[in-house]
Amino acid sequence: MLNQSVPRVLFLCTANSARSQMAEGLLRATAGDAVSVDSAGTEPGTLNPLAVRAMAELGIDISAQRPTNVDDLVDVEYDYVITLCDAAREACPTFPGAKRLLHWGLPDPALAEGPDEERIEAFRSIRNAIRERIEALLPALREQARG
Repeated sequence: MLNQSVPRVLFLCTANSARSQMAEGLLRATAGDAVSVDSAGTEPGTLNPLAVRAMAELGIDISAQRPTNVDDLVDVEYDYVITLCDAAREACPTFPGAKRLLHWGLPDPALAEGPDEERIEAFRSIRNAIRERIEALLPALREQARG
């Protein structure tokens, strides 16, 4: 059972196949039980294998995560709702219980072209950008968890 003071975080992007999935995995791996984290998409697709590979390079396995439609989560009360692309921010339903709405506009690594070895670089770059933002957010999440 979740501690009532555990902050709830939702990461949103369009397909919930790369950016938001990596963000979910990174926050879960970094914060552990101190945070409850979900990810969702406005038009969920399938988990991108290059996102799985980029995360595996850090020792984080997201292969069991599955894309979720944001409409399935609108009744959940989140402390933070974080959009990762402009399209998700514009299409995002309202989360009236959210204490903070953040926007981390990041390019979609799935749009990178070329062979997999070149495309994985786009995933690594976005993964690292998300990791930096999560590291900056962690003190606020930990403070909230302490109550």
